[in-house]
Order: sequence, then structure tokens, then C-alpha cells
Amino acid sequence: MTTPAERYAAFRQQLADDGAALRSFRGLYDFALDDFQLDACRALEAGDGVLVAAPTGSGKTVVGEFAVHLALEQGRKCFYTTPIKALSNQKYNDLVKRYGTAKVGLLTGDNSVNGEAPIVVMTTEVLRNMLYAGSATLAGLGFVVMDEVHYLADRFRGAVWEEVIIHLPESVRLVALSATVSNAEEFGEWMGEVRGDTTVIVDEHRPVPLWQHMMVGNRIYDMFMTDDERLHINPALMRVTRDAERLTAGRRGRGYGRPQRSRPPDRVQVIEKLDAEGLLPAITFIFSRAGCEAAVKQCLYAGIRLTTERELHEIRQLVDERTAHLPDEDLAVLGYLEWRDCLERGLAAHHAGMLPAFKEVVEELFTRGLVKAVFATETLALGINMPARSVVIEKLDKWNGEMHADLTPGEYTQLTGRAGRRGIDVEGHAVVLWQAGMDPLSVAGLAGTRTYPLRSSFQPSYNMAVNLVGQFGRERARTLLEESFAQFQADRAVVGLAKQLRKHEEALAGYQEAMTCHLGDFPEYAALRRRLSDREAELSRQRGAARRAAAVRSLEALQPGDVIRVPGGRRAGLAIVLDPGRNPRGGGPSPLVLTIGKQVKKLDPADFPVPVEPLEKLRIPKNFNARAPKERANLVSTLLAKMGDRDLGKPDRARDHAVEDDEVNELRRRIRQHPCHGCDEREDHARWSERYYKLLRETEGLRRRVEGRSHVISRTFDKICTVLEQLGYLEGETVTDEGRRLGRLYTELDLLTAECLRNGLWENLEPAELAACVSALVFESRQSDDARRPKIPAGRAQDALTAMARLWAELEGIESDHGLSTIREPDLGFAWAAFRWAKGHSLDAVLMDGVNGSELAAGDFVRWIKQLMDLLGQLGNAAPEGSKIKQTAGKAMDAMRRGVVAYSSLT
Repeated sequence: MTTPAERYAAFRQQLADDGAALRSFRGLYDFALDDFQLDACRALEAGDGVLVAAPTGSGKTVVGEFAVHLALEQGRKCFYTTPIKALSNQKYNDLVKRYGTAKVGLLTGDNSVNGEAPIVVMTTEVLRNMLYAGSATLAGLGFVVMDEVHYLADRFRGAVWEEVIIHLPESVRLVALSATVSNAEEFGEWMGEVRGDTTVIVDEHRPVPLWQHMMVGNRIYDMFMTDDERLHINPALMRVTRDAERLTAGRRGRGYGRPQRSRPPDRVQVIEKLDAEGLLPAITFIFSRAGCEAAVKQCLYAGIRLTTERELHEIRQLVDERTAHLPDEDLAVLGYLEWRDCLERGLAAHHAGMLPAFKEVVEELFTRGLVKAVFATETLALGINMPARSVVIEKLDKWNGEMHADLTPGEYTQLTGRAGRRGIDVEGHAVVLWQAGMDPLSVAGLAGTRTYPLRSSFQPSYNMAVNLVGQFGRERARTLLEESFAQFQADRAVVGLAKQLRKHEEALAGYQEAMTCHLGDFPEYAALRRRLSDREAELSRQRGAARRAAAVRSLEALQPGDVIRVPGGRRAGLAIVLDPGRNPRGGGPSPLVLTIGKQVKKLDPADFPVPVEPLEKLRIPKNFNARAPKERANLVSTLLAKMGDRDLGKPDRARDHAVEDDEVNELRRRIRQHPCHGCDEREDHARWSERYYKLLRETEGLRRRVEGRSHVISRTFDKICTVLEQLGYLEGETVTDEGRRLGRLYTELDLLTAECLRNGLWENLEPAELAACVSALVFESRQSDDARRPKIPAGRAQDALTAMARLWAELEGIESDHGLSTIREPDLGFAWAAFRWAKGHSLDAVLMDGVNGSELAAGDFVRWIKQLMDLLGQLGNAAPEGSKIKQTAGKAMDAMRRGVVAYSSLT
């Protein structure tokens, strides 16, 4: 134990170690900074970049705020980047409170506020675009903070983070803030290679301890217990879940259905229990938007109220203020009154389908402690700072767009990381709702795995290629891409494969020595034996294929009433053909037969190793019903009477008759004449030879894997440049005028967008028609397998959309020729909604019409319209001289910037 005097002395020494900037920065907070925060700040003040990997809610952003403080102290700029606009808005508001509006700016797709300020908060894409455009705003930039840098793993947007890290000027110090990942050192090592000196700070300590629980029935059990400072699973929890499983199985076996105890508690019970245990406010994660809305309604209809009269009035006042800008007719469509009623009771949903203004209100009320129970999808866990005392997880699997997949340890950590509010809660709580089939040991495994690896999703794009070639030339661009984290990880993987390859090559040398024969060249002899074995196997396959073809032909010749013999298997014996089952689409016939055991079965060619021949012919009654047992029995009796005591003998079996083959005879002759054929140790040598060639095949596969992973990014870049040259966007090292236009289009379908511009597909469209067409380049249906034909505007818009689809097919063919597949098909699902909104139709009408016949969520609608407006703005900037697109795109944006779309909160 240290004495108070020793602790004070250590504190004074710590202060002496701090630089002037850190000393003044510490005075801005009314709490002491943690060791990991201080270590990161000191490294930053010493001139290093930093990577900080720490749990959600641990205070990583303090390090980012120190970078802002340092920039202002040194008279330089700091850009603070975030992955989502909501997080940018929140950070902007935080910094404005500290430094004032004159010193802080905001740049997102929706807002541009004071963009030349010394501190600018922005989405990561905005900074990437600035770097490629060589923006004058970059002058004087000293620091960049990349919040939530683990977004680098996102397969759709992750490349943007790597582009920024690679292309930032060397003089800029980078502050990367990440969730706890298991390969932080690897990521930091890469940053050090790309950016120079980088200090990696990893802190796995949660400032607010997290307690893991499981709710079984109406009781909450601790998941772990501590015994002699060792953590182990709670035996009471194991016992109660085992009893519940046994009870469930017993009741099912007796046909009583599912007992009440085996069902997870309903949402009303959960909230009431959390309230009684003092565990509110809580976020309940439900992996469906409809489930979130249903949960709020269940609590509303159950009469739950979690707020006081004073809180109710405070909520109403804030809600009315924040939604005052929205038109009354839109509020009615959005179910405003019921939504506000739920908020006044302390209940809310939070998901991407909600109107952004509504989500922001929920976030603010929850942060203030006025809303006590939020039902959210997992997107909340990846977004803004919205901690709770407790987190509830309903299920441990979710739909990932393709299948129901189990939660990963990383996802579980991300969700439960919201539990425990620093400075408010002594501890946080994570509660998993038990249901039949859930194993507490598996849940404990999820809870005990705190980290997950960060994997790069970087891939070169057409826009990236023209921008890099334009700035650096082709060779330098290739070198830059080789510096990506993706290639760094691939090279790391190659190191392991190369080590394995060396071991294989050493073993091969040993095997080769073991099969050496004093009489002659044993590898040559072994090669002859292998050729003979391969040729005999090939002939056997050919004979087998011929037999199967003959069997298929014999089945195709069968007629109803034929009596056949099934030679083997479960259906062996006599059978009467009821339907020959010929397949007009190919795939072989599948005759329907009545077996001697009076069963109706469907056969296939696999049941007949040899061709089948009818033994007899029976007349099947005209109105024969194969489902009637009596009629089946009568027909079998007729069969038995017809066949009598006829001896059918043993069924024919498939036999391979050796066929004279010149190549086989020649190989056998050469083997007999080879000197090694007379060696006493011939078979020993042969065994070593077999091992040698088996290992050789594996070694060649390893070598192909090594070659496949080496320079994979630059090879893709070369293919992309070849396509761009073929289409006239590049001419060797030169970017053409068309290429420069492509370089201004930052969208997933960048090349298709540029081709549509170049081919003038949109020149004669009205603003609403242009909106409909361009929507196909940004929209992606949530149900990718929706086969319904989307509704699209008739006339010129329809013609343009058809031409776009044709152009996409041409580009897909060009990509395929070069071994690429990067361009998805345009999605027409949003075209009708975009057209109607640009035409001035009401929100009610547009949402009801929806997408592919399904009603559209307000939040989705606003998000897609804003993305559409962003691309229309890019088209206006990229349109060639004399084009009508710039004017038409501007009119389309003006027509759509109304009502719920125009409202953008900066509160």
C-alpha cells in the first residue's frame, strides 16, 4: 500500500512529466484522466501518431479532443472524422460548447457550416474527397482524428479509411480511435510503416465494470461466480436452465405443447423486472425494425409508464421544439401523436427506418435520462454515444441479409459495451434472455471473448484509379496501393504459407532420396506406373459412364404396366411401372412404380447399375388410384398371379470387362522392361514415390496460394487501369477529360455513372425523370431476392433506365474479359418513389406506394433521397461543358429538398 504522501509525490512527478499543452488540457476536465489517455496524449505531444484501442465508453475520445487542443495551441488545423453523420453532428455540438461556433465547422453530405474553421468535424468520405481534389482547405492541417477507425473492416465503405491513412500528407499526425480489436498491434505496425512513428495504446479495462446475467422465466441470474479469484459459470444458472429444458422436453413428449416456463419472458415482463431491480435505463437489442416497433406498442398497451409528471412535461416540450419544423400533414403520416405518447411514458424505438429527426429526439431524451427503455436494432451499437445502465439481448442470432447467423464475440462485445455510464453508474449490466435450446456455456463463451480481429476490406475502384494516376502516375499509384492494410495482411498470411512451403520442399528432398534405386531412374519408373494407373482409371470411368447412359436409355423406353426388377437397394425386387417419369428438362427419367411390398416409390437412374428390361406387361385399370391401399393390393395380386413361380435367378450386376487398349499395353510393356522393375525393394521405393507425388501436389497448391496473395491489390489495380484505357478514361500515364469527370464521381457505380454521362443518356430528361434514373445508381433493395417487377415512370425515364441496364450489361462483359466483377446491376426499386417526390407528391402517397409494392419506412426514404441528392450534386459538378445535366440536376435537388428531407438537425 502507498501512503497519501507517496501518491501525492507521484502525482506531482506526473505533472512534471507532462508538456505545457497536456497540463492546460487536463484543467478542462473535472475528473482525472486514465493512464491510457495520458499515455496517448503524451505520445501525441511528443510528435508521434497514436492508435488507441479501448472498450466502448472508456473515454477514447478524450485523446481526439487533445489533438484538437494541440492544434489550436500550435495555430494549426484539426479535422475530426467520424463514420456517420449523426456522430459528426454530436461531436460538432460537443466541440462548439467548448470552443464556440467561430472555431468549429461541420462538413457532411447534408451540412456545410464554417468549413474553413481551425477545427472541422466531417464524415471520412468528405476528407477522402478533399485529398483527391487537392482542396485548399487542407492548408495548415496538423492533425486528423479518425473516430471508430475499425469501420475500416466494413466491406462497403472500409476502403475510404485506408485511402485517407495512405494519402494524408506526411506532416499530419494521425489519431486513430478503435474498439478493442485483437490485432491492434498488427494494425499499429502497418500505420507505423505508412505514417511514421505511431504509438499503439491498448486498454482492455472497462472504467465501469460489466456484470453478465441471464434472465430465465421471471428471474435474473448472474452468469458468472468468483471462487478463489477464479471466474466460473454460475451452477444455479446451469441447474435452472437444465431443469427448464427437461420440463420442456417432457411436456412436448406428452403432447401438452410448450410449457410457460420454457418461453422467454415477454418484453413487458422484462421492462417491469428491470425497473423493479433498478436496472433502467436499458437498451433492448432486437434484430428487426418491426420487432422494435412491436415492443414499444406492447409496453404502451400494457400501460407501462416509467416517467414522472415533471419528466412528462419536459419530454413534451423538447419533442414539440425539435419537430416544429416538420409539416403537420407529414407528422400525421408518421404517427407523431402515438410516438410522442410513448416517449412521454419513457419508451422508444431506435432503428434506421425511423425519420432522422425522430431518432435524434430519442437519442437526446435517452442521454438526458428522460427515456428509460429503448428497443433498438444493432445499428445503435455502432453509432452515437448513447450509453445505458443495462443492455438486454433478446436472441443470439440475427438475419445478416442472407441467413440467420449467430452473433460473433465481436458483435456481442459491441452490443454489451453500451452498458454502464461513466460517472453515473457504479456498474453496467448485460442481460441475455434465455430460451429453449440456449446453452449458458455458449453464452459465457461469447461474454468471455472480449476482442475480435480487424480485417481490411480494401479494393481499388475506378474513381480511385483515375485520381491516383492523375496525382502520382501509374507506377507510384501501384506502390501506394501496395502500402494498403489489405496487402499488409495478405503479406503477413504469405509469410506463414511460405514457411509451410519451405517445410514441404525440405520433406520432398527427403522423400526423393528415400525412393532412389541403384538399378535406375526410379522417378521415371514411378511416372510410368502413375500413367498406367491414371489410364486404367480413365477407362473405368468411361465404361461406367457408358453403363449409366445405357441404363438411362432403358428407363426412357419403359411404358406404364411394364413389370421390372429393381436389382438392389431398399427398393429391390419386382415393381410395376405406373408412370415412366420422363424429364423433358433433362436429368434422366424418374419412373413412379408400385413395389411388390405395395408401396408407391419414385426411382432414378442410380437404382439401376445395368440396363433394365421389362419382364412382363400388366394392364393398369383406367381409373387406378395409387393412393388407395385396396387398389394397390389388387394390382400386386395380379402381378404375383402373372409371374407365378417363375425363377428369376440372381439380378444382373455391373461388371467391368477389360477392354484391349493400346496405350495400356504399351505402358505395361515399358514397365516390365524398366531396370527398376527387377529391384527387390521396388515396392518400398514405390511407397516413398507415392508420398513424394502426393506432397508435390500439395506443394504446388501452396505455391499457387502464395502467388495468388502476393501483389493482389496491385494486380486488381492493373486490371482496372486496362479497362479504363479500353474505355478512353486513361491514355497510358495520362488521365483524359472523361477520366477527370470520373474522378469527381464518388459512388459505388462510378464507372457506370460516368458512362451514362458520356453517352448522354440523361440529356433530355425532366428533373423528376433524372431523379428516377439516378436513383437506380444509389438504391439497393433490402430484399435482394425480390423478384417483383418494380414500378417505374413511363416515357423518357423508362427509355433511359432501359439504356442504363443495357450499358451495365456491356460494362459487365468488359469486366469479365479482364477478370473483374465490381459493378452491380442498377436497382430500379426506388425510381417510382424518387420520381413522385420530385414531382411534388405528398409524403403519405410516396411512402404508401413504397418500394416494389411494400410500404417504405420514413427513415429509409429520407436516407435514399439524401444519397440521391448527393449524387445529383456530383453529376452537376462532373457534367461536360454545354450539358443540360447541371441545370436539370439542380432543379431535381431543389424539388426534393422539402418537408422531412429538408429538415436537418444541428441541435
